[in-house]
Amino acid sequence: MANDRPTTKIIAGKYKGKILDLPSLDVTRSSKARLKESLFNVLQFDIIDKVFIESFAGSGSIGLEAISRGAKRAYFIEKDRNSYQILLKNCKAVEMEKCQTVQANTFVQTPLILDFLRNSKDEIVLYVDPPFDYREGMDDIYLQSFEMIKNIELDNIFIIIIEHVSSLEMPEVLGKFTLNKTKTFGKSALSYYLYTQE
Repeated sequence: MANDRPTTKIIAGKYKGKILDLPSLDVTRSSKARLKESLFNVLQFDIIDKVFIESFAGSGSIGLEAISRGAKRAYFIEKDRNSYQILLKNCKAVEMEKCQTVQANTFVQTPLILDFLRNSKDEIVLYVDPPFDYREGMDDIYLQSFEMIKNIELDNIFIIIIEHVSSLEMPEVLGKFTLNKTKTFGKSALSYYLYTQE
């Protein structure tokens, strides 16, 4: 049975071609290769030496791609136990020293990590990928995500990226952050938020 497990590959950088396991697709949808490629085409060299936080990390394939491309370290937050086990396995296969994994509620843990990084000189890329379209009772998950971002007070956030269902109307402003652009890939989209210029 083992070989029918879904997998994905790291696209570029130090660990290019490394195969990562994905949780079963009914629990997390894997971030499509095209979307991931587009994300890192936007970030390019800006990812180098940044701290990458992947909320709702699933397999960790986005944060591990960031590490492969030169991110300083990555924090992964995943609540689901099975997904978390796969995340751990993937981090160990890539570079565990640069990975900090937490099995917890994203809305509790992300602010704690941000608070911990408050006085750090490092710039932070925050990637928020709320699960959509497969769990009942998740209607307010975007509102909770928006609320979490609105409450961010740090000034060392480089960019916030939200992966979301493409039909969703994204707020122009979330607290200190303003929508810079949205790119759509079929049912999924990426919205980029930058500091609001004073």
